[in-house]
Amino acid sequence: MKDCMSHDMQRKISRHPCYSPEAQHKFGRLHLAVAPSCNIQCNYCDRKFDCVNESRPGVTSAVLSPKDAMEKTTLILKQHPYISVIGVAGPGDPLDNDETFETFRLIRENFPDITLCISTNGLLLPDRFDELAALNVETLTVTLNATDPEIQKEIVSMIYYNGKKYEGREAAEILIQNQLEGIRKAVAAGITVKINTVLIPGINDKHIIEIAKKMNEMGVYIMNIMPLINQAAFKDIIPPTDLERKAVQDACAPYVKQMRHCRQCRSDAYGLLGEDLSVEKKKKKEDCGGELKMISLKREE
Repeated sequence: MKDCMSHDMQRKISRHPCYSPEAQHKFGRLHLAVAPSCNIQCNYCDRKFDCVNESRPGVTSAVLSPKDAMEKTTLILKQHPYISVIGVAGPGDPLDNDETFETFRLIRENFPDITLCISTNGLLLPDRFDELAALNVETLTVTLNATDPEIQKEIVSMIYYNGKKYEGREAAEILIQNQLEGIRKAVAAGITVKINTVLIPGINDKHIIEIAKKMNEMGVYIMNIMPLINQAAFKDIIPPTDLERKAVQDACAPYVKQMRHCRQCRSDAYGLLGEDLSVEKKKKKEDCGGELKMISLKREE
């Protein structure tokens, strides 16, 4: 796969801390929490609380406007010039929020050489792909937990798509179809794609190798197998051990490159992967916080 990449893209991957294990020690990332709305409900997702003592997807101390995000970007890049990637990873789904695109537009105008990155559930990826391409978003992460709708329906309880709510197998089929179509579009356009897959014992643990085989066929660059954080509807499922996750990673490695240095970053993380400066800054001000206002599904019932 790498041999087919342009020299420019290989250079950008070498400076992307999530795509290159070597880059994590030299280059940093900045996550801008501008996307509160989400269009699916995963059974492992809980975004209602902010705590400085935890690092997990969906957690942020505040939701930023595009203008605030631009001001934050300008300040942080001045203070930490080693940051090479700016991404939007939540706290909801970036593609379900117009603020994501306005934020990227402002950053692209002011910092044209920075690498833009987005992390999405993929439901709206085919519909909004042209907008991403127009902004020259170069790296993309899609959370893909199953390619079998019978398994997916156990992981995602509902989706909202084109103004309608779907549940069960119908929701799973729509989500998978759009995820795969969006990934195909991205790979064909030369965007480097990473897949995040949450390892859920008893649900998709035996299925993940099939995802890896499919991603190999589609030309995905790297796969990140993340351990379940047992919360929300999956609070009673025991997370996989490190050895169990490694066994799944090793089984998938022949098919797609494995990311083994993930820190399951917050939606407002910045700095090197091993030092989230957003957490360190907040710890100086306060202890573990309470319920986070502003963070909820816009369509939450």
